[in-house]
Amino acid sequence: MARCLDALNRSLYRDFECLVADDGSTDGSAALAEKSGAQVLRTKDRKGPAHARNQAAQAARGDVLLFIDADVCVAPDSLARIASAFDSDATLDALIGSYDDSPGEPDFLSQYKNLLHCFVHQQAKRRASTFWTGCGAIRRPVFQASGGFDERYTRPRIEDIELGARLLRAGRGIELDPALTVQHLKRWTFLGLLESDIRDRAIPWTQLMLRERHMPNDLNVQSSQRFSVVLVYLALLLAALYWPASVVAVAIVVGLNHRFYSFLAGRRGWLFALRAVPLHLLYFIYSGAAFLAGCALALLVS
Repeated sequence: MARCLDALNRSLYRDFECLVADDGSTDGSAALAEKSGAQVLRTKDRKGPAHARNQAAQAARGDVLLFIDADVCVAPDSLARIASAFDSDATLDALIGSYDDSPGEPDFLSQYKNLLHCFVHQQAKRRASTFWTGCGAIRRPVFQASGGFDERYTRPRIEDIELGARLLRAGRGIELDPALTVQHLKRWTFLGLLESDIRDRAIPWTQLMLRERHMPNDLNVQSSQRFSVVLVYLALLLAALYWPASVVAVAIVVGLNHRFYSFLAGRRGWLFALRAVPLHLLYFIYSGAAFLAGCALALLVS
């Protein structure tokens, strides 16, 4: 939080207000935010980021709302870049950025996970298929007309992705600017990564795509990623039947994702990239399982 607010205070663009939505914190975050000069809005009890962000958006006075997470540091020119984009294009409804390639936590797992997110956004389509609150800006009238974030999400899940789906359904345009990069400070643990990726992302995202009847060929669900999931499960099946064929299937998966491994090697070296391969294969395994779980849950509630 301290680093996040300090980065905002060092912004080259100064015509902004800083609102901190405090969702029942008990660690002194609210006092720290007030000391930095931010306006703190407290929820009566813990209701989740969707409610907290909606409360802050209602109190904001600016024409453009910029959402960032407390573990994100904007660059000195981030706000200026956002303001310029909206000033120069009256048809722009929303704009998202990307994590940079310099995550704050030095351990291998945190570097891997944050760099994976960076790569996914850097390779994504410029006409975005989702909204993102890591660093996402939206015109206030557009946000208000959309109804804001769905407050049925009472913990950090896919409330930003769900908002993006409604924006697209309403014909709104969301742009992704790969040069709008911010630093992610999150420290990942292995269990925390699994919990976030499976329970809070993959399963509810699957349910959302089924509800919207639309699976974009973009981000984590582009065709190469879907094919990778199928091949990894094929490799598991073939491992017990004919292991050379299993090796071939894994080799194809590595080939399909060579750009990601080259990206890692360019930033952290080939040893880092090689260490990342087993984690990436595991990612495809639990992503496939989570997709099936999401489909099953969607059938149960239909």
